[in-house]
Amino acid sequence: MTVLLERPATRRAGRLLAAAQLAGSLGDGAFLTCSVLFFTRIAGLTPAQVGLGLTLGWAAGSVAGVPLGRLADRHGTRASAVLLALATGASILAFLVVRSPVLFVLAACLYGSCQTGLAAVRQALLADLADPERRTRIRAHLQSAGNAGLAVGAGLGGLALSADTASAYLTVFVLDAAMFVVTAGLLHALPLVPRTLSERTARKSAVLRDRPYALVTLLNAILLLRMPLLSVAIPLWIVERTAAPGWTVSALFVLNTVVVVLLQVRVAGRLTTLGSAARMVRRSGVLLLASCVAFAASALGTSPAVAFAVLVAGALVQVLGEMLQSAGSWEIGFALAPADKQGEYQGFFGSGISVARAVGPLLLSTVVVGGGLPGWLLLGAVFLAAGWAMGPAVRRAAATR
Repeated sequence: MTVLLERPATRRAGRLLAAAQLAGSLGDGAFLTCSVLFFTRIAGLTPAQVGLGLTLGWAAGSVAGVPLGRLADRHGTRASAVLLALATGASILAFLVVRSPVLFVLAACLYGSCQTGLAAVRQALLADLADPERRTRIRAHLQSAGNAGLAVGAGLGGLALSADTASAYLTVFVLDAAMFVVTAGLLHALPLVPRTLSERTARKSAVLRDRPYALVTLLNAILLLRMPLLSVAIPLWIVERTAAPGWTVSALFVLNTVVVVLLQVRVAGRLTTLGSAARMVRRSGVLLLASCVAFAASALGTSPAVAFAVLVAGALVQVLGEMLQSAGSWEIGFALAPADKQGEYQGFFGSGISVARAVGPLLLSTVVVGGGLPGWLLLGAVFLAAGWAMGPAVRRAAATR
């Protein structure tokens, strides 16, 4: 049952959700910036152990999203979001006492499951609180707030990196955990949402039997490989294959963040129907292909200035494709999910993020950085195919609702 709020109440709920997104992202930005160095230098783990643990953690998160979302449908999305925010904070603190690979994997699985579950339940909470015409636009505001938080948090994490002491890293972890406590408080201030499922209905999973929705989710997961593109593949490509200066990595990250903060809401405002969302995703596939071509071309010359210019051009095309894909996929994920099962369906749809985080770094570093120009073209062709396939997949899924 969706709670259709009056517009002033909707605006207040949107502001609270955006504040919660900002708080959690600020902590995450600091955590993600320096966590790997904490694990290797302070906790005594090897880079391979850290990589394997984080991969398994996000893999666990991709599996945990559906049952956690179903529990939210059964017990209420607001209460579930509050509990998952607190659990995420606790999972971050658990990393501080980890000093062995086995315990690290367990902590990473807990962290990945809580993060994935929280993201899914927040999506369902938004769907419950806002009318269908406004939820994608509100989601765009959340994305902008999240990117702003990540940027500020990365700056704070950079301070800890410059200090490079155990106490500095400890401060970052405690800050991240505290921000999730703040997130829980902000989510608790939202209107109470009644349970959407009965006890009997909640015992049966619907999304795992919904093949049209599963196909849409798979295509979206493929397009989400653009996430580790900026954080893993492009930095490695710049350092190993181009003449661009090393600080280009930071410049492209800042560029991406600023563009999303400024334009994501405007891009989402162009959505009017489910069909327009599918067309937006199709265009994103074209743009992501074009960005892959530009990134590949950046290695062809020997001039640092030319390589930098080509990389910036590719990054601008990539971030436009990213915003189109994000807005279109949000509307598709919301619109095709049953109103009384938003938690379960958002948990399944959001599993694509965990899959991209789990397999993307290894896949892209092998295919793109190792494969060179053919690897970039192959990746671009995959983006193009997934974007074009989304239209027929959405029409098929809509016909079965």
